[in-house]
Amino acid sequence: MLNRFSVASWNSCIRQSVYSGDFRKAILLFTQMKNQSHLYPDNLTFPFVAKACAKLSDLKLSRMIHAHIVKTPYCWDVYVHTALVDMYVKCGRLGCAQQMFDEMPVCDVASWNALVVGFARAGVFDRVSLLFNRMRAARVVPDAVTLMGLTHLLSGMKDSMLLGGVHCFGMKCGLEKDVLVANTLIAGYAKCRDLCSAEKVFLGIALDCLSVVSWNAMIAGFAYFEEWLKAIKVYIRMLRDGFRPDASTILNLLSSMAQQSDSLLCGRLVHAHGVKIGCDADITVLNTLVCMYSKCGAIDSARYIFDCMNVRSCVTWTVMIGAYADKGDLDEVLSLFHEMEAAGEKPDSVAVFHLIAACGKVGGLEVGRWIDGYTTAKGLKKDLMVCNALIDMYAKCGSMAHAHNVFLATDGTNVVSWTALISGFALNGRSREALDHFDRMLESGVRPNHVTFLAVLQACTHAGLLEKGWEIFNMMTNEYHLNPGLYHYACMADLFGRGGKLKEALDFIQEMPFTTRCEGYLGCSVLVSCKIHHNLEIGEHAARHLFRLEPQAAAPYVEMANIYALSNEWSGVAAMRMEMKSIQVAKTPGQSIVHIDGKCYSFTVQDQFHPNRCKIFETLDNLVLQLRDDMGISPCEEFQS
Repeated sequence: MLNRFSVASWNSCIRQSVYSGDFRKAILLFTQMKNQSHLYPDNLTFPFVAKACAKLSDLKLSRMIHAHIVKTPYCWDVYVHTALVDMYVKCGRLGCAQQMFDEMPVCDVASWNALVVGFARAGVFDRVSLLFNRMRAARVVPDAVTLMGLTHLLSGMKDSMLLGGVHCFGMKCGLEKDVLVANTLIAGYAKCRDLCSAEKVFLGIALDCLSVVSWNAMIAGFAYFEEWLKAIKVYIRMLRDGFRPDASTILNLLSSMAQQSDSLLCGRLVHAHGVKIGCDADITVLNTLVCMYSKCGAIDSARYIFDCMNVRSCVTWTVMIGAYADKGDLDEVLSLFHEMEAAGEKPDSVAVFHLIAACGKVGGLEVGRWIDGYTTAKGLKKDLMVCNALIDMYAKCGSMAHAHNVFLATDGTNVVSWTALISGFALNGRSREALDHFDRMLESGVRPNHVTFLAVLQACTHAGLLEKGWEIFNMMTNEYHLNPGLYHYACMADLFGRGGKLKEALDFIQEMPFTTRCEGYLGCSVLVSCKIHHNLEIGEHAARHLFRLEPQAAAPYVEMANIYALSNEWSGVAAMRMEMKSIQVAKTPGQSIVHIDGKCYSFTVQDQFHPNRCKIFETLDNLVLQLRDDMGISPCEEFQS
């Protein structure tokens, strides 16, 4: 039957296969056309075959098709030659594409676009600039495709100024009314953090030209910067103007809410609307819903969606594991991890990272060692992110020997690796080693960041090294031109306080460029220092300031009560307790976690409802007796004291 086809019939079948996404079939049809019929491909056949090769990114096949074309009279056909340029671009062979382009006797705007857009998507700005200038010198007028390619390049570079220049050039060429160009500009400006310009482009689109893509581009811009309230406002306008949202709309809205705890109600409404328009079966939407609910603190809702999913991808499992890891629920993380493997999904480096992070958060050293062995067995330890997570986990679990061994065995350590190790030494009270490794880091040429300097300042704080702390603080600001954050200032204030320089600590806090909430946070560190040095006068001054700033915060009242107690001012202690009761300030009880046979057990202070409370209190009493014996305190001495 196929033998009786004309060339036009073969071309129609090949074209239909390409448009339907069956690229292998298009190549097979081309092969049958050559081998089973007496017909020869023409200048309409080869472009579709070249497009199929480009979509498959198959370089070997592309070269075979190129060899076929060279033997035909259509070798220099501009349409065929342009398809070859695009084919090599899509196969990642920009040099071959450039060579093919330079050999073309005649180039139209499509030929120029194939090369310009190819280099633009590869992010090669210098080559794109050169080609664009050559294009204009050849008096070829750029079209919408050219402008969209340039916009894609500059949005990737986050260069709003150059993007504005391209926008002006497009207006000069009469392309400002092209809705595809406008949509691309909206997305480009948003990626360049210029939401004001993105809105101007959006508002400049005629109402009869607006499409769902235009609305989605604007919503995605706000979502990119987690401006969920503005994204919701655009969404409401979209609905009022009669546009029907699609899965991309729902995805962008949910993404904007994923980091905002106060957006849960709106997130539920968007979820409901997504169900109403039939997006609830899309696995990408479901994965984003799981992420949104978990980030907003509604982990039960996230788990419900997860449990109801008939099909789960690696991303689905990883998002759910990450949600429990953020919560610090190591038992559930480990259970899901094993279920993921049992379901036939291979955990990737991100899933392993979440498990390691959960171990570090709750001090699960036993499970941490197991996952370390797992990463080695599965070949995941080649991933630098995994190695850095292991260093951080071992440090938080107090096993600096293991952390150091992982660091030494890691190839291509970066600033995160060094920072995790330095922070670990500081956290475990080994300040001298932290400072020594900081010096080695600088000698190796790795540039420290904000987190590195915070770790070093914490090491200075633990050791009470005020002069060294000042040296590090000045190095951060003067030599590396990094602006200190709240926690950097807190370390310095703590250093002053631990050194007994409480007045200097107060002056330091008052001179720093932060809001009142930040002052309240730092004021608590001054109160702790006042407790250490039994300084009632400055403690009362700092406490009065904190009471005005954050009257419902429990920490200032508790610390001030401790200062009064150490000064034998029991009336002051009673006054603090009465004040807390009168304004209903609640103190969060302390919580302890122990690991037995890989399981986490938690209990709070004076927990009378814990199922094992009798055994817990009995064990605590035995520990207290053991401590008394070790310290040589007799019951009589304790009673007299």
